[in-house]
Amino acid sequence: MVKLRAAEAGEAEALTALVLRSKAHWGYDEPFLASCAPELRIRAGEVAGRRIAVAEDPSGGRVLGLASLEGAPPVARLGLLFVEPDAIGRGVGRRLYRDALRRAAELGFRRLLIDSDPHAAGFYRAMGARHATAANRPGEGDVPAGLVRFEVAPAPLAAWARAWTGGGPAVHVGNVAEYNSQFADATLDREQRAAHHYACLAAFYSPWPGAVVLPAAVPPGWIERVGRLLEWEGVEVYDGLAEGGCGPAAGSGPSAGAGLSDVVRARPALAGRLGGTGLPLVPWGLTAGFARLAGRPWRPRELRYESKSAAHGLFGRILAAGGHPRILLPGQWPAPTRRAAARLLAARAREGASTVLKSEHGVGGSGTTVVSAERVRAAGGARAVLRGLPRGPLLVEEYVAGPAGPREPRDLTYDGFVDGAGLVHEAGGAVMDVAGAGYRGATVGPGVVPAWAQEPLLAFGGAVGRELSAAGYRGWFDVDFVADRAGRLAPTEANLRLTGPSIAFMVAARLDELRGAGHLVRIADRVELGARLPEAALDELCEVLERGCAELGAVFLPSIPTGAFDPAPWLGVLVAAYSREALDAAEALVRTEAVAVGAAFAGGQGAREPSRSSASSKSNGEGGFRVR
Repeated sequence: MVKLRAAEAGEAEALTALVLRSKAHWGYDEPFLASCAPELRIRAGEVAGRRIAVAEDPSGGRVLGLASLEGAPPVARLGLLFVEPDAIGRGVGRRLYRDALRRAAELGFRRLLIDSDPHAAGFYRAMGARHATAANRPGEGDVPAGLVRFEVAPAPLAAWARAWTGGGPAVHVGNVAEYNSQFADATLDREQRAAHHYACLAAFYSPWPGAVVLPAAVPPGWIERVGRLLEWEGVEVYDGLAEGGCGPAAGSGPSAGAGLSDVVRARPALAGRLGGTGLPLVPWGLTAGFARLAGRPWRPRELRYESKSAAHGLFGRILAAGGHPRILLPGQWPAPTRRAAARLLAARAREGASTVLKSEHGVGGSGTTVVSAERVRAAGGARAVLRGLPRGPLLVEEYVAGPAGPREPRDLTYDGFVDGAGLVHEAGGAVMDVAGAGYRGATVGPGVVPAWAQEPLLAFGGAVGRELSAAGYRGWFDVDFVADRAGRLAPTEANLRLTGPSIAFMVAARLDELRGAGHLVRIADRVELGARLPEAALDELCEVLERGCAELGAVFLPSIPTGAFDPAPWLGVLVAAYSREALDAAEALVRTEAVAVGAAFAGGQGAREPSRSSASSKSNGEGGFRVR
């Protein structure tokens, strides 16, 4: 890895020679290079003022490239970025560019202008810079002949993301099934296959993982691919640790009946390795096992508002205190028996009202069913409807009719967290993709939440966070809402854990820091494949999607790769872009290509068990491989 440092005045002549060698690499003739030389010359007295940084080989001290950051806030210019010809393609330019962007953010620059040689335009596009298509602003000057102007909005890591893990890497523990099992949710399958797949989201529990701990084995190249796109370095992966399950319903095997956290504790070398990093440990959600692993007190009452009825009561108390006129609370009635639920449902059906039936706990809409009066009549009565639902007590809730405008979002969410000192940090609002009562994904980013919903959503979400803090909760949370026809928001539940939208916020924070502010990020839980894929085919599909999205000005990240090997195969993905149009086009491309590859492997061609080669088979049994 190259070493970056400030250039020295005495290097001016050598740096000028490097610039001219780099420029000549593109095949320009001597007369053209001679005409460029005065403009490209670096004078000793200008080195500090132009903020020139150099990249040097740490082994021999040879300078391999340089970049300058010029101007005064709010607008900076990347005046120079040149790499020795024999070092092009080795990541030197990328390091210099990212360093310039970081320095620009630290110095308070709002915009960074780049007048690029046409041969370097592809590099800047790959770095996330955008063509400066608008008319030049006063004082910015015309684009020099033969060059291409790009611009980027430098941004430091978001304040909430710095507070989440201290601005650095963390150890991510994918204890999704362990978290779910403590609530005995009857709507989840006993093996919690989906939970083991969703544990892959552990890669994104913060903007930058130092280590990822997973219950199931993942494809060996997956973290390398994601890490390259998000520029992670030195990520350790420990996978395949609890293939038999993570909870009371687990099958046989050494980890049967144990949560992932306890499986890690049972391996002293691994537990010592993770605990000895000095990095914070971040789980999907708090559990007794994780408390033991992290050495923190376990207070089960911290999670009491994960209960939908308890959250409803909390919402009511906040609204009773006033100050939230754009928030309404739907009625909710507990039904401890199916007979009681049938009576309530039948009474509402006779009034022509639709009803939401909920279990106390559920994940991603599991255990939540919307029942119209027409459905009750068609089924032959309320009891017939209830016979098709999972067992257990139900909550009967008033259905809130959606917004009048077809383009207005109905399902929104607020994300934030309570830090160790009890302070509430706001990540922001998101729009969710919900079909029926089932969550399918979410979009975060500037302008995603409509203006009419922004203020009430953030104000009420913050109020919930303060109540959670007062109740002793420490960790990530969200509040889900539905919008009604009058432009009001109805809170429907709180989740005291990480979620799909939280993952999108993490990725948006990382991309904004790396590529410039303004990213929209969409997480799609399930992109159906239609056929099981061998690992090689999955890797090829991801390569196609990565290139195709890049051509659209978007970033593609496979977030849940193991679903591709499921009997009903699917893929979890993230896409990011600066515009809604590019984001929609990227998602459409992903879904189209997924259908095409599924068709190619239909009929049994892709049905074999994939090779689960992984470093988790190391002889020490601890698992793990490192991204270089």
